[in-house]
Amino acid sequence: MILQTNPFVPSEDITSKVDTAKIAARDFAEALVSNPSEALHQLGVEAIHFGLKLLLAIVIYIVGAWIIRLVKRAMTRMFEKRKTDKTVSSFVSSFTSVILTIALIVLTISTLGVNTTSLAALLAGGGVALGMALSGTLQNFSGGLLILAFKPFKVGDFIEAQGYAGTVTEMSIISTRLTLPDNRSVIIPHGTLANGNINNYSKNPVRRLEWKVSLEYGVDAEACKAKLLEIAVADPRVVDSSEKGAQDPFAAVSSLGDSSVEFVLRAWVKSADYWPVFFAVNDAIYKQLPEAGFHFPFPQMDIHIKS
Repeated sequence: MILQTNPFVPSEDITSKVDTAKIAARDFAEALVSNPSEALHQLGVEAIHFGLKLLLAIVIYIVGAWIIRLVKRAMTRMFEKRKTDKTVSSFVSSFTSVILTIALIVLTISTLGVNTTSLAALLAGGGVALGMALSGTLQNFSGGLLILAFKPFKVGDFIEAQGYAGTVTEMSIISTRLTLPDNRSVIIPHGTLANGNINNYSKNPVRRLEWKVSLEYGVDAEACKAKLLEIAVADPRVVDSSEKGAQDPFAAVSSLGDSSVEFVLRAWVKSADYWPVFFAVNDAIYKQLPEAGFHFPFPQMDIHIKS
């Protein structure tokens, strides 16, 4: 026969300790009535003894917290010296700090004379309820492990996830911090981050830019395409097929609209140059096409009246 015990019902050990405390309180009350001076003296000795324990516990906690800070700094220097990926170093440092802090708290409590074995048993007994309460946190921790294993991004990458687009600045054991272009800071839990779509703009070394230019009907298409390619090639940040993953600049007629002919210009640049080149070429197109005789149309409608 297997006996099952309820973890939330006090064990025999705890019950015996409660009975012992009741007996001690009763003996002290009797001693206080029969011999007040001796009882007060004993109470003072116990108070001093507990005060020393409390002082020692405070010292241990302060010293332990200082040591934890030293360990984190040492780990940071070690990661920097070995040029470890910032995502890994941030995650490991955060995880180590949490574990050491928990160990310090247990040591501090044991210094006060609390039986940590009974405390561990009590925590184990309440593990189910604690696990249910922290299910979201455990999910975030698991998501962090998945992100650390598959590395969809790293610290310094510009990503888009959960409706936010920004630069990854920090990764803890349960969340990732993004700094948005307007300098807002957003924290995204790993649970939702690992289970959602992640668009990493910094993963590949080069990216493709695209400009769509509408010009009036009757324009010389070949001359216009040549001018667009000239504008793109003139920017030294535009790369060609000699760069791994890139292609030569390309221009073509993409569509015929109601009031205009739409041209498309595509060029490849390094990821860090994406927006500077995009705006620079936009400016060049606006200035140089009219100078070369290629004009932008206005919306128009032809009306034919038959009498």
